[in-house]
Amino acid sequence: GDGTIVSSGAFVGRNARIGARTLLHPHAVVLADCVVGEDCILNAGCVIGSDGFGFVRVGVEQIKIPQIGNVVIGDRVEIGACSCVDRAVTGSTIVGSGTKIDNLVQVGHNVVIGEHCTLCGQVGIAGSAKLGAGVIAAGQAGISGHIEIGDYSLILAQAGVTHSIPPKSRVSGFPAQPHRATMEQQV
Repeated sequence: GDGTIVSSGAFVGRNARIGARTLLHPHAVVLADCVVGEDCILNAGCVIGSDGFGFVRVGVEQIKIPQIGNVVIGDRVEIGACSCVDRAVTGSTIVGSGTKIDNLVQVGHNVVIGEHCTLCGQVGIAGSAKLGAGVIAAGQAGISGHIEIGDYSLILAQAGVTHSIPPKSRVSGFPAQPHRATMEQQV
């Protein structure tokens, strides 16, 4: 009655909530306790609320840390095919309203993505990173965990961001630095 469409083969887990007029394409998955806003599109094969990559080493053995948080997705968000947004260890992994996520993007546990961000194909964001509003990360950019990306920053293709950057930054290269510096070094 609210216009929400759950396609054949899509899955909605226990206590998950899906907003009005949201579309889940075939094999889109929203796991337990996750929240998806209104007017969203979850493309084929995307997974919302998979376990974050949380392990602690004891000698050579890797012990899984329970991932008991969730994912909260705002309104008017689109998430591309085969992209994953991991649930938080505790609390929430957050995707802000108006954000667009391309195919094959990985959003780690406890990441916070601001409103109206654009994440292009094969972007990877490690756990607990924070992206401000309007951030654009071009294809194959990587963002380290526990850092902050300032509002309206541009991360160019294949940049490796290993440290926090201020608002309205434009970075490229590895490790990422101001784009002008990268271009001067390449010359």
